[in-house]
Amino acid sequence: MSRRRRNRAMVPGSEHGLGLLKAHVMQNQGYAVNPERPDLVKYEVARTLGVPLQQGYNGHLSSEDAGRVGGPIGGAMVRELVRMAQQQMANQRPPGQ
Repeated sequence: MSRRRRNRAMVPGSEHGLGLLKAHVMQNQGYAVNPERPDLVKYEVARTLGVPLQQGYNGHLSSEDAGRVGGPIGGAMVRELVRMAQQQMANQRPPGQ
């Protein structure tokens, strides 16, 4: 019997902010994103990659195909978070350093 896993943000209440980040990042990647439902961008990514992802149960989907969809989304979000952190650290340096 398989259990359905639900991904949750580690910080309670951060889901909205992560959704906004996903929408911003994926729009910059050239995808059409509904700001009200940024989670739906995965279907557009899947379509462009030729992965048969559909709403509902996707038990037929291989791990490789799932990674091909989630990888670009998560990777782009991580790159943007790193860029934001680097910029914040650069702005916090004392003058002359």
